[in-house]
Amino acid sequence: MIRWSFTKNNNLFDAGTTSKLAWQLLQESIVHYRGRPVGTVAARDPDIAELNYDQVFMRDFFVSALAFLMRGDTEIVRNFLETTIKLQAAEPQMACFKPGKGLMPASFKVVSDGKDERLVADFGEHAIARVAPVDSGMWWLIMLRAYVRASGDPALAYTPPFQRAIRLIIDLTLTSRFDMFPTLLVPDGSFMIDRRMGVYGHPLDIQALFFTALGAARELLNPAAGDDYSAYHNAVTERLGHLFYHLRNHYWVDLERVNKTYRSRVEEYGTDAMNPFNIYPESIPTWLSTWLPDEGGYFAGNLGPARMDYRCFLQGNLWAIVSSLASDAQSNAIMRLIEQRWDDLVGVMPIKACFPAVEGNEWRIVTGSDPKNAAWSYHNGGSWPFLLWLLTAAAQKTGRTDLARRAFDLAGARLNKDDWPEYYDDRQGRLVGKEARRFQTWSIAGYLAAGDLLTHPDHLHLITFDENPEVAACANNAADMMEQMMGS
Repeated sequence: MIRWSFTKNNNLFDAGTTSKLAWQLLQESIVHYRGRPVGTVAARDPDIAELNYDQVFMRDFFVSALAFLMRGDTEIVRNFLETTIKLQAAEPQMACFKPGKGLMPASFKVVSDGKDERLVADFGEHAIARVAPVDSGMWWLIMLRAYVRASGDPALAYTPPFQRAIRLIIDLTLTSRFDMFPTLLVPDGSFMIDRRMGVYGHPLDIQALFFTALGAARELLNPAAGDDYSAYHNAVTERLGHLFYHLRNHYWVDLERVNKTYRSRVEEYGTDAMNPFNIYPESIPTWLSTWLPDEGGYFAGNLGPARMDYRCFLQGNLWAIVSSLASDAQSNAIMRLIEQRWDDLVGVMPIKACFPAVEGNEWRIVTGSDPKNAAWSYHNGGSWPFLLWLLTAAAQKTGRTDLARRAFDLAGARLNKDDWPEYYDDRQGRLVGKEARRFQTWSIAGYLAAGDLLTHPDHLHLITFDENPEVAACANNAADMMEQMMGS
């Protein structure tokens, strides 16, 4: 393993040298299949059992893909995309132990018998708690769009196999549901937060990712691919509009909204209800009113009947900025929140997966007494350096590159010294995660992508979206219908 040692003045670090060594580590993590690079392993820690860290994960490789694309290497991303559509579940299933049609695997690995190699995909049947991945197809769509933009050639996305894969993902996420919300119903442990954390229902991280993925799919659908183009295009546009309206209006938290909830009535019925989700004022946590800045705000972690999860999940909030799910005013409020609550949300190692952590008896109930998700560890208030690229993208989009640079310098001063760990513990991220793998590939790639975005801001177009007038118009047209149904 490559390591870089600090100079005698331990307060200084050389970002250029760190980036060069990070790039070498990323190259070492590449997985080959029949002579072709097809992805990167999750981690290469020589001292801890591999478990599934020797596999290529969809969400992990997305960060690596950005690092490769920003440096002009499109081959490995193309190979990954071509490889994974061959693994996508393509047949309808009634059996509960088989992946549903359209599902992308969470990960895959290359297995060799000495004569030939084959790919083994994991759709969740081997995962901890045996939960299928809700997000894998979404990461795939956003990655395909980034590849098309980096290569300047939509030909791959317009091929029949890719158009079919795009439609399968759309079918999987837009049809067959019990609820009547535009958001996706999601179980615990089925996305980046891969253990029980009380995020069942409609967690923000997935809703923001869903919005981004549908935006990518809308761009990737080929108008010449068949008669069903209009049907898919219209269905995606409509859902984007509904998500746009629903999340901006119902998930947003600022002091004005908290005051409104605090004084709201409950047990209302009918279309004139002012509190359609029946959120009880007593459910507002005591920390919230003093923690929220006067001009800051964020999207709540979850929303459902009689439930508002007021935890601040930063991945979903940053995706909301990048995808233009958040309005300009909301985007600026999120960045002001990060700036004014820097010690809580960034600390000394960017950045928190969520804030605050759940503790005590609440921790025992919410996590099932999961020791890995102890307070201020792992997903329960732990710090994740791979999110540095997303913070940088959101900061650039809102004109707050000062915050991105500050976070980048904090991370660079420690990541290589600490052997690029998976996550950090402690309220401010001062401790390397108790069970964190070292040489975690997406920590390495996240640093590289963030540095590239700071150096080459034009690369932001690979991942960002402008507010789409057609989607906004659809949201406006749907508002009356949704207000009648929800009574908001």
